[in-house]
Amino acid sequence: MTTTTLAKAINDGLRHALSTDPSVLLLGEDIGRLGGVFRVTDGLCADFGPARVVDTPLGEAGIVGTAVGLAMRGYRPVCEIQFDGFVYPAVNQIISQLAKYRHRSGGRIAMPVVIRIPYGGGIGSIEHHSESPEAYFAHTPGLKVVTCATPGDAFTMIGQAVSSDDPVIFLEPKRRYWTKGELNGAPPLDLHRARTVRTGSDLTLVAYGPLVAPALEAARIAEEEGRSVEVIDLRSLAPLDTDTVMASVLRTGRLVVTHEASRTHGIGAEITARVQEEAFYALEAPVLRVTGYDTPYPPSRLEEDWLPGVDRMLDAVDRSLAH
Repeated sequence: MTTTTLAKAINDGLRHALSTDPSVLLLGEDIGRLGGVFRVTDGLCADFGPARVVDTPLGEAGIVGTAVGLAMRGYRPVCEIQFDGFVYPAVNQIISQLAKYRHRSGGRIAMPVVIRIPYGGGIGSIEHHSESPEAYFAHTPGLKVVTCATPGDAFTMIGQAVSSDDPVIFLEPKRRYWTKGELNGAPPLDLHRARTVRTGSDLTLVAYGPLVAPALEAARIAEEEGRSVEVIDLRSLAPLDTDTVMASVLRTGRLVVTHEASRTHGIGAEITARVQEEAFYALEAPVLRVTGYDTPYPPSRLEEDWLPGVDRMLDAVDRSLAH
């Protein structure tokens, strides 16, 4: 059993992909000699060379546009966007070209492109460096959107994403980059399956990415108060594994969804709608959401008040169980 950080697990996954498939290329700003601002690609350029681990100019639209062209020529490009808020100049390439090309070509041309995006807050940084853009991409047909919460998932999911013939937005919770965990030898879960990370019988708490750890802490505290909370790590945001969520809600009758992104039109709203469509008569209380606020990301001194944390999750648990 190997213990490593989430960042190193992604590095290991990329190293494995580069070693086993000569069509895999990495592209991004400062990912070569520097190893990326978070050092996720550290050492890969030295081992595989600058022709496969490519330092690009500062131009996100160019990075993604180049990846689209490489994919059309049979390569499997993996792009790094340096920070979440820097992805917006590339949105036209992602939505207008990358997401549509396979459908446009009647399935004849695959688009095996991974776009890695460090996302979310919690590192004391400012706007454009702490954002949660997942809903933009999850709303776009043709894109798969996933996020990892543990080193074990980080290693297996980046490999599965690189192997996909469809474009994958791979969201990396930057404040968890230095979280340590085990890489076990268990068979990997399908890339688009949710995982029940803690079982419970009174309420279902759905989280993903950076908020899985606080959700587990909230469940632990709730247990001390005699409340049994089941925690689901969603892992895949597009497509959504609603079967796992629905099976849990049918047993517990209560649901709280939490994410760092703003509340309105977020992933929580989609899950809420689907549960109310398919499991309305099993619900004992309204579905509640614990999210970031509908404001631009705040200055770093205020982010702890802005980000959903254990206290706000426990408050939602109390309100649901009191209903």
